[in-house]
Amino acid sequence: MSTLSTAQSLRGTPEGLLWEPSERWVRGRKGEVTVVDSRHPVLVWEPGVPVPLYAFPREEVREDLLHPAQSPPTGSHTGSTVFYDLEVDGELLENAAWTFPAADLAGHIAFEWFRRTGKGLDHWYEEEEEIFVHPRDPHKRVDALPSSRHVRVEIDGTVVADTHHPVLLFETGLPSRHYLPRGDVRLDLFTASDHHTRCPYKGTAEYWSWGGEADVPPNIVWSYPDPLPAVAAVKGLLAFFNEAVDITVDGERLERPVTHFTQALSSAPTR
Repeated sequence: MSTLSTAQSLRGTPEGLLWEPSERWVRGRKGEVTVVDSRHPVLVWEPGVPVPLYAFPREEVREDLLHPAQSPPTGSHTGSTVFYDLEVDGELLENAAWTFPAADLAGHIAFEWFRRTGKGLDHWYEEEEEIFVHPRDPHKRVDALPSSRHVRVEIDGTVVADTHHPVLLFETGLPSRHYLPRGDVRLDLFTASDHHTRCPYKGTAEYWSWGGEADVPPNIVWSYPDPLPAVAAVKGLLAFFNEAVDITVDGERLERPVTHFTQALSSAPTR
């Protein structure tokens, strides 16, 4: 078994990685096949990447399903030296796993997450709860707080929402989001989209796009119809991307923040 300490402390490697042991029971599956079943996972942060990934002791990985990569990539993952193809039920997933050269992480294997990169394992669980996109960051908080602030949202001068009953969602590293009751949003001005996203902290979101003439990115409004328990207060409420609409809170117009969503919104087709 791994000799890594279970003490919760963030550590660095000469390669620029940050890592710490986790006490969560983590499983990763490809379809119905369990590829990872680990009670000793390690959280790893790569330089410049805001979210962590997991690495696992080899003895807690189905190594019989891994083969040396036929076409290993270059420049992928920090200092990775060995890549593996994963073969499950006759399907070959190229470069689905890799190792880090860091001495601290010797004997550990990391995997791609399908919902994050489009390849790799497609179902992940922490304890008995399925998680999506990437592991939850233990150094990140997500708090959903009911409020009586006065929130008004405008698009190109048109007031599309006005409420005194928002729920404010505070998420480390992101601007506060204002979740608004449907009855206080002009949802008739928007068209339901078939776009969906998944978040390891909040759940699966559904979206709406602006139906007016202004140049607005698609999928500007979202809602969590069945959020995870930790943010149950936002259930069914509607939120707007602060990055692309005008939001006034208690009479003060908020500056549009610049986040990692900004580029995606600005490059999306508008109408």
